[in-house]
Parts: sequence; structure tokens; C-alpha cells
Amino acid sequence: MGDGRKKWGAGKWNKYLLAGLLMTGLALLMGLVGLFWTPYSTTAMSAAEKFDAPSLGHLFGTDNFGRDIFSRVMEGMGTTVVISSLVVLFSGSVGILLGALTGYFGGMLDEIVMRVVDAVNGFPSILLTLVIISILGSGKQNVILSLGIVFVPSYIRIVRSEFIRLRDADYIRRARLMGVGRMRILFVHILPNIFSVFWVSVMIGFNNAILAESGMSYLGIGVQPPDASLGKMLSDAQGYLRTASWYSLAPGLSIVWVVLGFALFSEGIRRRNGREQ
Repeated sequence: MGDGRKKWGAGKWNKYLLAGLLMTGLALLMGLVGLFWTPYSTTAMSAAEKFDAPSLGHLFGTDNFGRDIFSRVMEGMGTTVVISSLVVLFSGSVGILLGALTGYFGGMLDEIVMRVVDAVNGFPSILLTLVIISILGSGKQNVILSLGIVFVPSYIRIVRSEFIRLRDADYIRRARLMGVGRMRILFVHILPNIFSVFWVSVMIGFNNAILAESGMSYLGIGVQPPDASLGKMLSDAQGYLRTASWYSLAPGLSIVWVVLGFALFSEGIRRRNGREQ
């Protein structure tokens, strides 16, 4: 019995990782399917089916326009996943590039980039996002760009600190003595060795992007109708909490589900990396 518990908690597949993988896998599957197919049209309205309670015909019920909530949650989840993925891809790529260059070379480039990072971090994230959105306007592309800009500094700091830690490691010194080029040292010898730390940051960043996108859509400055958004659905449902509680529960629990899933997944990766080290 003792060995079984040890394997469950200390193996490569610990309980956090398994639970997170299951939860995020279901959410991602539903979201990706929702981008291409939903049981009902997400924009078709029906006065006769307005505020229908959850049933076999409408698993999550219908909203104030008679639209199927389950179909809209599927599409909204897909929209959230795509936006969050692009935000993390953009901010992570820029963060890796600038973090690698500043961490390895230092000097004037490091001073300039870090002063910009300090300036960006000097503003509250939500305030900076609102300022960028107010300048660029609402819409998916501008949400991705604004959140990407806000998230870049955190990735720069993480990558920079790891490159500073590894740039004078013995195997890097040997690579320099053998005449290996700087770019190869950066992206072939050092970069793969920071992924265990960076991957956890990516999962946390994905969570933050989901919450930020949902919050912006809730405020009406994110994804715009007729596109479905979990945050916008939650905002629309707040006026019907007593008469149609399922309207707010569906998008609200969906956000909690995917955020909790990624949190468990990142915690599982962190614990596994900690034990492997």
C-alpha cells in the first residue's frame, strides 16, 4: 500500500498533473470542437424557447434570446482558448528572444530593455490593458496585442534570470572554447535547459490570459457580439440570477473549470520537475 501511494504522488504522473491534464483536455476539446461545430446555431434566436431550463434538448438551458447556452459555451471556450494561446505565443516568443539576449550579453541592451520592463511593470496590468484597448479599439486582434504587451515583461524576467544563471556554466564555457557560435549557444545549448522553469510560467500565463480575456469581455471591451464569449455571457446573465440561474452558472463554471485545470496542470509539472531535480 505504501509503495502504491508513493508512485501516485511522486512519479512522473502525479495526481495534480493527471487531474489538470483531464480537466484541460476536456475544456480544450470542447473549445476546439466549438470552433467548427455546435449542436445549435449560436446566433439563432427563438422567442418560444426563451429561458428554457436545462434539459436533454438544451443541456445548459437557453438564454434571454432563446439561444442554446451549451452551444455558446462551446464557441466561447474555443474563442477564449484561441485568444489565450495567441497571447501566450506572442508574449512568450518576445520574452524568450529579449530575455535570452539581455541575460546572455548584458550591457547596454540589458539596461535599455530592463528599464522598459520596469516602466511597464510600474502600471497596474488592468489599467495598462485598458489604455491600450482605448487607443486601439476593441476586438479580438487588439485584445491579443494588448494582453501580449502586458505579459511580455514577466517572461523577459524569467528567461533573463535563467540565462544569467547558465551563461557561465561549465558546459557553456566548453562550448565557447570549442568555437561554438553565440546564437547556437543561446538557442541550442541554453534554451532547452530552461524549459522546465519556463513551461510552468507558460501555464500560469495561459491562466492569466484566460482570466484577463474573460474580464475584458465582461466589461464589454473584449470579444464583441455576435461572437460568443464566456465573459460577455457572464455579464449578460447577471441580470437574471434569480429567474434563470443556469444562464450565469454555465459560463461561470466553465471559466472556473479551465482555470483550475491549468492551475493543477502547472502545479503537477512544478512538483515533477522538483522531484526530478
